[in-house]
Amino acid sequence: MTKTRLGVWAGTAMVLGGVLGPGMLVLPHLAATAAGPGAIVAWAGLVVVSVPVAITFARLGARLPGGGGVAHYAGAAFGRWAYALVGWWFFAAVPIGTLAGALAGGLYAATAFGWPGPATTVIAALVLTAAFAANAAGLRIGAKVQVGLLALLLVVLIGAIVASTPAVQAAYFEPFLPRGLGGVGRAVGVLMFAFVGWEAASHLSAEFSGKRLLTATSLTLAVMAVVYLGVAVTAAGSGAAASPVPLTTMLSTGIGRTAAPVTGVAALVLTFGAVNTYLAGASRLGAALAEQRLLPHRLARPGRSLLVMAAAITVAGVVTAGRPLDLDPLLRATSACLATVMALGTAAAVRLLRGPGRATAIAATALTSLTLALCGAYLVVPAAIAIFGGAVRAGFQKRLHSRPGTTSHGTSAGSARNTGRLTTKSPAR
Repeated sequence: MTKTRLGVWAGTAMVLGGVLGPGMLVLPHLAATAAGPGAIVAWAGLVVVSVPVAITFARLGARLPGGGGVAHYAGAAFGRWAYALVGWWFFAAVPIGTLAGALAGGLYAATAFGWPGPATTVIAALVLTAAFAANAAGLRIGAKVQVGLLALLLVVLIGAIVASTPAVQAAYFEPFLPRGLGGVGRAVGVLMFAFVGWEAASHLSAEFSGKRLLTATSLTLAVMAVVYLGVAVTAAGSGAAASPVPLTTMLSTGIGRTAAPVTGVAALVLTFGAVNTYLAGASRLGAALAEQRLLPHRLARPGRSLLVMAAAITVAGVVTAGRPLDLDPLLRATSACLATVMALGTAAAVRLLRGPGRATAIAATALTSLTLALCGAYLVVPAAIAIFGGAVRAGFQKRLHSRPGTTSHGTSAGSARNTGRLTTKSPAR
């Protein structure tokens, strides 16, 4: 009998770590820019959407335990094409999301220490370089360190809520919807970055027994709702949401100038931890996709996938370097990719689950489809990835079809047997 390694509390910490990330350093400001105080509606709406989505992925994990995650579920429900799409969307979202996360950490540190604007890019580049070096050297962040980083982020967020609560004034909530409901919809598009990640629980499903995964997911929902709505209300009500570094502004109400270096150092630590972890996951994801001929077979080694990640992030960084720093489009593009993954995953659950679980999955599919629509023009990103991936895949099939020992999918017999072993991770949030 396999020993269960995750109890309820440790499991809750790991599931919460899949959702909560350093993106929270900047999202209150970006959401407020889109919708004003009405961003609170977007926060609350996404909390509501998260309930059936989180429960659905927990039920999927209990029904089909293992490390394959959403790619495995999508493949089991719809076939290899769905498996491929999920893998491509995750793999392509990582360089965008990690660049955005590194820039967010750089912005916070630069602002905290009073360094000039270019320092943001320099810090982000140093964080990325350190994370790539750590991965190349085979260094990994352990589970206890990850829990420690999560605890640090929670301390910063809860501290900001407590410190800024006395400064909340009704005047800051007027007008409540300065940009109408359209602004709320735009806020949802960027805030999706803070709400994707429920699929991460499916990768841990084999580590739970009985209903522990469902319990851990429920506790995570409760913590997330309190923290997210607390930050949303106090950031808007204290005027801190107008600052590009809202948590620093919120904390300064209670601890004064000390808030700047505290949040600056916290931002650097959290950003490095998240980027390092997701680069490690992406390198393995790329290798797994390559083994199944869903990416060039030369990438079947994690080190080579890591080089692809480095090249992609460099290109994205060069493209954005010549213009004013704007995290909003990077976060929205990442959110669009991950929202499509969630939509396909919940749709797969409709086919795979029965009874109450299927009813929950139907509700989750309907709600994720609605939030997906609010991603707007950024849906062109996952669409382009799907088209490009399909075209590359078709080229592989032509070249491999004539080789002996290949399947009708154009993969080797050995690769075809590995279909259920794809491991996917969300990019740094």
